[in-house]
Amino acid sequence: MSEICSKCGLPKEICACQAIEKETAQRIRVYATKKKFNKLVTIVEGLSGDELERVTKELKRKFACGGSCKEGYTVLQGNHVDRVIEYLTVLGYPKEIIKKG
Repeated sequence: MSEICSKCGLPKEICACQAIEKETAQRIRVYATKKKFNKLVTIVEGLSGDELERVTKELKRKFACGGSCKEGYTVLQGNHVDRVIEYLTVLGYPKEIIKKG
């Protein structure tokens, strides 16, 4: 017998908690800005908690760049705005909640 999810009560194999979280999430804003020494960075706002750390790690690995997550946003070194938006949709976030700029 498989394990049961404590949140939704469904078996872990068909648990829908993460999909529901992504659909009900607040707006995600992705934009580029200049920081120290005129370097471009990409900022992703709107993620929170474990989701923030997990997505930051995935983005850094996918784009082979440095970055960090703090105070509710992700900072990636370099201009990756369009690529981040595409990859967030691959991760399961609806295109409607992702805003560029």
